[in-house]
Amino acid sequence: MANWFFEISLSSQILLVYFVAINIVTFFYFGLDKRKARFGNRRIREKTLWILSLLGGSIGALAGMKFFRHKTKKTSFQAVFLLIFLLQLAIVFLLIK
Repeated sequence: MANWFFEISLSSQILLVYFVAINIVTFFYFGLDKRKARFGNRRIREKTLWILSLLGGSIGALAGMKFFRHKTKKTSFQAVFLLIFLLQLAIVFLLIK
């Protein structure tokens, strides 16, 4: 079943592992920030969440926002995140084209 992974190039393997890892980390950062917000602890900076998204964790960020119901109503956060996401979509589109 996982044979396909070993049939792709090493650079593709590394890229795939990187994107899976950064999305898992981003997802958990959103959960951690939600937990900190709930208990009144010091929060994770929005800038950190944006950087994780910019580094490739946008899918994890979207999943984290939906799953933890976090940062979904803050329009300033959503606006910057949307720009990051659209930028990444444009890059993917240009690479595929």
